[in-house]
Amino acid sequence: MHKKNIKMKRSLCSVLILVSFSIILYGQQDRIQADSVVSKTIEEVVATGTRTMEDSRLLPLTVNIVTEEKLNETHTPNILPTLIEQVPGMFVTSRGVLGYGVSTGGSGGIKIRGIGSSPNTDVLVLIDGLPQYAGLYGHPISDAYQTYMAERVEVVRGPGTMLYGSNAMGGVINITTRNLRKDTLMSNVHLRGGSYYTLDAGLGTEFRKGKFSTAIGANYSRTNGHRDNMRFSETNAFVRLGYDFTPNWSVNLTGNYVYFNSQNPGTVTAPILESDFKITRGMAALSLVNNYDKVNGAIRVYYNGGNHHINEGHQAEAVAPLTEYHHKDFMMGVSAYETVKFFRGNNTTFGFDYQHFGGHAWNQAIADGTQTDLANKKEYELAAYFDFRQRVTSWFSLDAGVRFDWHSRCGFEYAPQGGFSFMLPYDIQLKLLASRGFRNPTIREMYMYKPQNAELKAVSMWNYEFSYRQHFSENNITLGLNAFYLHAQNNIETRMIDGSPKNVNTGEMKNAGAEAEFMVEIVKGLNLNANYSYLFMKFPTIAAPEHKLNLSLNYHHERFAVGTSIQAIFGLYKQVGENPLKEDFVLWNAHASYRIWKGLWAQLRAENLLAQEYEINLGFPLPKTTIIGGLEWKF
Repeated sequence: MHKKNIKMKRSLCSVLILVSFSIILYGQQDRIQADSVVSKTIEEVVATGTRTMEDSRLLPLTVNIVTEEKLNETHTPNILPTLIEQVPGMFVTSRGVLGYGVSTGGSGGIKIRGIGSSPNTDVLVLIDGLPQYAGLYGHPISDAYQTYMAERVEVVRGPGTMLYGSNAMGGVINITTRNLRKDTLMSNVHLRGGSYYTLDAGLGTEFRKGKFSTAIGANYSRTNGHRDNMRFSETNAFVRLGYDFTPNWSVNLTGNYVYFNSQNPGTVTAPILESDFKITRGMAALSLVNNYDKVNGAIRVYYNGGNHHINEGHQAEAVAPLTEYHHKDFMMGVSAYETVKFFRGNNTTFGFDYQHFGGHAWNQAIADGTQTDLANKKEYELAAYFDFRQRVTSWFSLDAGVRFDWHSRCGFEYAPQGGFSFMLPYDIQLKLLASRGFRNPTIREMYMYKPQNAELKAVSMWNYEFSYRQHFSENNITLGLNAFYLHAQNNIETRMIDGSPKNVNTGEMKNAGAEAEFMVEIVKGLNLNANYSYLFMKFPTIAAPEHKLNLSLNYHHERFAVGTSIQAIFGLYKQVGENPLKEDFVLWNAHASYRIWKGLWAQLRAENLLAQEYEINLGFPLPKTTIIGGLEWKF
C-alpha cells in the first residue's frame, strides 16, 4: 500500500508540473505564435478521447475514425468486421458466417494490442459515450453492435481509463448513433441473402424538422451456418429522439433492443447437440446537452440489461443436461461532465461517473423448475476525473489528466494520463503519451463458480507510445506510424490452489509493437488504404496475431462502387501453454454496388474468395467462400 501511495503521489506531481508548465508558456503564446508554422490540414474532430468534440491533432491519444461511408461500404450487418479491416492492432474472434454468440464456444472477443481477456473485459464498448456490458460478466455483447444504427465509430488504441474508467484498459470503441443536423427526411430498406441460407433484412428512417429530430430502425438476420447445429438468428431495433430547446440546449432519448438465438455446435472433434442460447438485451439513455462557445457538456442517465437463457447441450453419447442456465443482469448510472475554456487554446474537463451493476444468476432444473442460485450480487463505482488540454503555441499542445475511482468491493484506484502533441511544418504531427489503465474484477470472477475469489484486486497497466502522422496534401496521401510498449500486472487467472481452482491476481503482460497506416487517393474516387500491425508478446495470449495486414482498394462512382480487400494474419495463437498452436491465413474479399434506378441499388459481397481453410477459435473451422447479395433502396 505504501508503494502504491508513492506511485500515486508521483503521478499527481507529474500532472501538476505539466499544468504549471503550460500556464507559464501560455503567457508567451502570442510571441511564439508569430514564429510558428500553422498546419493547413484540417483533421476530423473526435469525441472519444475527450468527451467533447476536439481536433484530433491536439490529442496525444491514437484514435481511428471509421465513417458511415466505410461502415456501409461492405454491407455487413455488424460493425466489427469493418473495424478489423480499418483499425491496426485490433482483432475480433469469429466462428461462423454470421453471429458471435456468448458463453462456451462463443466468439466476438475483442483485443487491441493483445489486451482483452476471455470473456473480453478489457476493451470497453460505448454507445454515444455510455458503457455497454453485461452486469454480471463485465463483457460487451458483440452481436448488439449493428451497422445500421451507427453514424461513425471511433476506436482508441490504448487505455481510455482516465475518461471512461474500468474495462477501458485495453482501448475504447465508441459507436455514435445517427443524428441529422439539417432538415430532411431519409429512409432506406434492404434485403440480402446468400450462402448457408443467410438472410439480412432491415429498414430505417431519419427525420429532422426544426428543433425535432428522430432516427428509427430495425433489422433481422439469420443463417443456418456452415456446420450442423450452428443456426443463428437476431432481431434488433433502435430509436433516437432529439429536441433542441435553444441553440445551446438539447435533450435526446436513445433506446436499443436486441434478441438473438444462437447454437454452439462444439468443436469438430467433440460436436454438441441441442445447445441453445437465447439472449435478450436492451439499453436506454436520456441526455441533456449544453453547448456554448466557452462551456459545453452533458448529463446522462442510462440503463442497460439483459436476460440470458442457456442450454449448454451435450455430446451425442452423453446424457442431456438436467438444468439450464438463467441470468438477469443490469447496469445503470449517471455520467456528467463539463468542459470549460478558461483561456485561449484551453479545454479543461471536469467529470463525474456513477455506476450501479449486478444481477441474479441461477441454474434451473428442466424437470420441475427448481432453482439453484449461482450469484445474486450488486456492486457500484464512483469516479471523478479532471482533464487539462492546452494549446501552448500554434505547433505544440499538451494534455494531462487523472481519474479517481472507488469500487464498492475493491476500493480505490487512480488513472493518470499525460502527453504532448507537436504540429510541425509539412503537416507533420508527432505525439507522446503515457497513461495508466485498470480493470476491476467482475462479479463472475469474485462470486460465481468454483474459482470465485472475493479478495481479487484490480488489474493495472501502464502504456507508453509514440506516434507520427503526416499528410501530403498535393498527393492526397496520409501516412501514420505508431510504436508502443505496455506492461500489465495483477492479471486475473485461474490457478490450482490447495487442489482446487481459484481466481488469483498473478502473472503479468508485456507487449510491444508497431502500427502503420497508409491512405492515398490515386485518382478521383479511387482510394487505396493499408494498415499493418506487429505485436510482440513476452507472455502470449490467444487471439492476438503477431502480424496483421489489411489492404483495400475501393472505387466510387455516381452509378456504381466496387472494392476488394486482402487480410493477412500470421502468428495467431489458438492455444498457449506447453503446447502452443498458431494459425496463419490470407483472406481475399470483394464487394460491389450498382444503382439500378434512382435510389435502388443492387449489392454483392464475397468473402474468402481463396477458399482458405482456417480457424480462429480452436476446433471451430471458418467457412470457405461465402457470397451474399441483394437490394437496397434509399429514398
